[in-house]
Amino acid sequence: MEIKRFESGSRMSQAVVYNNTVYLAGQVGNARDDVVTQTKQALAEVDRLLALAGTDKTRILSTTVWLADMADFAKMNSVWDAWVPQGNAPARATGEAKLATPEYLVEVIVTAAL
Repeated sequence: MEIKRFESGSRMSQAVVYNNTVYLAGQVGNARDDVVTQTKQALAEVDRLLALAGTDKTRILSTTVWLADMADFAKMNSVWDAWVPQGNAPARATGEAKLATPEYLVEVIVTAAL
């Protein structure tokens, strides 16, 4: 089976496809924006990368959402709930973690089927 890598750099690829499965790197928004805006930006990047790989959000299998502060859970969910396709909600976990910089408030990691 061929491995396809998209937007590869020296450290990581933004998306990798193997065996009809798409693995996305963690997606974030602009570091100085609020959690609602960062969530919208991260999910827009998920949409873009899934399209680049040849699939879309209706095919997401699982998602991990990391929040810098669980106090932002409801705000993040308000964006998530409007974005996730009706009847196609993936398995999802959400946790609190220190992200790459203190300005990042949310990171979204997705695995999807082609």
